[in-house]
Amino acid sequence: MRYVFIALMCFMLMFMGVQYNDPDGLMWMAIYGIPACWCAIAIFWQRAFEYRFTKCVLGVNIAASFIGVMWFWPLTPQFWTKDVWYNVETAREGLGLMIVALVLLIVFFVAGRTLGKPVLPASDTCQ
Repeated sequence: MRYVFIALMCFMLMFMGVQYNDPDGLMWMAIYGIPACWCAIAIFWQRAFEYRFTKCVLGVNIAASFIGVMWFWPLTPQFWTKDVWYNVETAREGLGLMIVALVLLIVFFVAGRTLGKPVLPASDTCQ
């Protein structure tokens, strides 16, 4: 799963990089930077998910991403088709927030459940 988090982090960093010429680019860089940071935590500091505070902050980020999805939900018909999202910025923003919410959910369910736990209990080790 570490490679999946590396790939997701790279995608989020690429999404951040594309925002450099956008009028509200700093806001979107921060929005894409949050899941990139969570992926980095899942990669480099797996034990962070053992702490209740970490899970609480991640839960707040997930809730905020869902609020953002509802706020920026594309009202354009068939916003998922390439002809629409390629030309309509609001459709791209809505899809971007859907991707952010999905990445945060993956981090929550995968890293929060498995990465922070030992693979084998100490009593089950082979001697």
